[in-house]
Amino acid sequence: MKILMVCLGNICRSPLAEGILKHKAQQHNLSWVVDSAGTGHWHIGQLPDARSIAVAQRHGIDITDQRARQFHPDDFDRFDRIFVMDTQNHRDVLQLAQTETHRAKVHLMLNLTYPGQNRNVPDPYHDDNGFEEVFQMLDKACEKMVSVGRLEG
Repeated sequence: MKILMVCLGNICRSPLAEGILKHKAQQHNLSWVVDSAGTGHWHIGQLPDARSIAVAQRHGIDITDQRARQFHPDDFDRFDRIFVMDTQNHRDVLQLAQTETHRAKVHLMLNLTYPGQNRNVPDPYHDDNGFEEVFQMLDKACEKMVSVGRLEG
């Protein structure tokens, strides 16, 4: 399984989601490829936000090997599932989809834990205190993903 996590700048939410899911997949012996990207170009090549790095480290996860990159239409062919962090990311990614097969790969992250509710993972960039809350939301969604993955695989 190849999974891509997508947020706006690829420095806060999607790097956390990538790190959490990689960690959980490894713990559960799932041979998944996990990556992340942003819909915007502002942070290409940069490390995740220091606050994302810090919250991940507090939970025993190192995300300092990641570098921000921008989502590219080729990602539809490279990944089996694409999880976006909010409805704006969802719209932005779907605008690049050229086939129904591509569109079917795109899912809102929190629909894993709140099916059909289309909830957003809030962007913690302007809220120093929001990173732990975002980590917990993503952790629950990733746990749901690996539990389903263990059943499927």
